Amino acid sequence: MSCSSDRNGVGAAGEDDRKRHENLALQRSGELEPNSVSQNGSITAAQFTIDENLLVDPKLLFIGSKIGEGAHGKVYEGRYGDRIVAVKVLHRGSTSEEKASLEDRFAREVNMMSRVKHENLVKFIGACKDPLMVIVTELLPGMSLRKYLVGVRPQTLDLHVAIKFAMDIARAMECLHANGIIHRDLKPDNLLLTANQKSVKLADFGLAREETVTEMMTAETGTYRWMAPELYSTVTLRQGEKKHYNNKVDVYSFGIVLWELLTNRMPFEGMSNLQAAYAAAFKQERPSIPEDISPDLAFIVQSCWVEDPNLRPSFSQIIRMLNSFLFTLSPTPSLDSDTNEAEASNENDNMNELSARARGKFSFIRHLFTARKTKSTQ
Repeated sequence: MSCSSDRNGVGAAGEDDRKRHENLALQRSGELEPNSVSQNGSITAAQFTIDENLLVDPKLLFIGSKIGEGAHGKVYEGRYGDRIVAVKVLHRGSTSEEKASLEDRFAREVNMMSRVKHENLVKFIGACKDPLMVIVTELLPGMSLRKYLVGVRPQTLDLHVAIKFAMDIARAMECLHANGIIHRDLKPDNLLLTANQKSVKLADFGLAREETVTEMMTAETGTYRWMAPELYSTVTLRQGEKKHYNNKVDVYSFGIVLWELLTNRMPFEGMSNLQAAYAAAFKQERPSIPEDISPDLAFIVQSCWVEDPNLRPSFSQIIRMLNSFLFTLSPTPSLDSDTNEAEASNENDNMNELSARARGKFSFIRHLFTARKTKSTQ
């Protein structure tokens, strides 16, 4: 399936036009909230708007039993018309400020989900603003990757399955990043299996943001065990204070998820959430990689969670490295002709070339972690 977006590019306009475009991008992302004056003279944040074409008819929407719950809402099995769907009902908040913030979050999530389409992203169907804030998506009759892993534990996944799931996740993230979206909450709870349990789809855009406004983002995002260390500060941030980061925070989270797929263990076992965050951010600790993990896979994992975000690979590069490794696992097919043999040989050469280029680009990371491991054992 294609990965598409409705974003418009900004041409070479004058300085005033450039600033207007920047402000518009900030307003669209929800990080810059234009103010308006109410009748009593108080200043209130202007509400986000949602394209009417994205709204579903609430009269056709029926909400059934609860199937999940998160910090920002509950998910139910439901029906829209004659279609079985998942219905996410978001919290409204109790104070006027909280309500405005949650409405902005809701509108932002709707707008971003409607912009991107990919076979490894949960399909957006529509939304409701009243009487409830609701997001309607396809219903995956499988389970979350978290539940799946717990059900298999203490066994590990078949390596082909683990790499296939990792490829699905990386492709979904590549699509988001290609469209300027940072997910910021990549973890097994937000990854859903299809009915046949052979594919994974990414869900929950509740914490997602547009990359153009990362310098305005709050640092308090994501879930501690999967959060990149740059989301923390050596000086505790005051509530609402902003700091800069980029889409490489998702790459770090992917590294932790890949480690889970390969080990089927909880990252930072034996630590509380805050202890795990402290260990990753201030002690540069990472989950230990078992000796029986392939050096090539260990290299990919370590590349993703390296301390310096600029040294982490892009998801396009991750996909190429995973493809290279997956090719080495594939059984040799039975070939009926010299033509098939030549095609297989060419494919092998191409994969080897991709693998060599990828390893060359990140070879310094391998040396970095080898040196760190040697130092820690002395």
